Amino acid sequence: MADIKTTPNKLSVAAFLRAISDPGKRSDAKALAKLLARVSGERPTMWGPAIVGFGSYHYRYESGREGDMPRIGFSPRSAALTLYMMTEFSGAKPLMATLGKYSMGKSCMYIKRLADVDETVLETLASESLKAMRKKYPL
Repeated sequence: MADIKTTPNKLSVAAFLRAISDPGKRSDAKALAKLLARVSGERPTMWGPAIVGFGSYHYRYESGREGDMPRIGFSPRSAALTLYMMTEFSGAKPLMATLGKYSMGKSCMYIKRLADVDETVLETLASESLKAMRKKYPL
């Protein structure tokens, strides 16, 4: 089994965010980091080389594979801000219907710019995602 690369490390979140070359993406990433820190009550931590995570949880699949991941996080990828949060919980669909312009992957949400979404709805979605994660993966 391959080693898991997405692990928490001591890299500086502030330095990572400052190093984003696109000014708009840098500004959005800093704003998103503040929003997720406020909602989670957690300090940001670098996970791997490019994910800013808040909190952590331990998972174990039926296959036996297990590991740790951030409870919520994001990565300022070149194509979009990639948000890692649970979106399959009661009440998620109505929130997502009013969020604005985004797309979904298997387990992540893509937002081109924060201006494309309603930040109040995003904050509520993040808060509810964290509640669902805490219920599914208690500390």
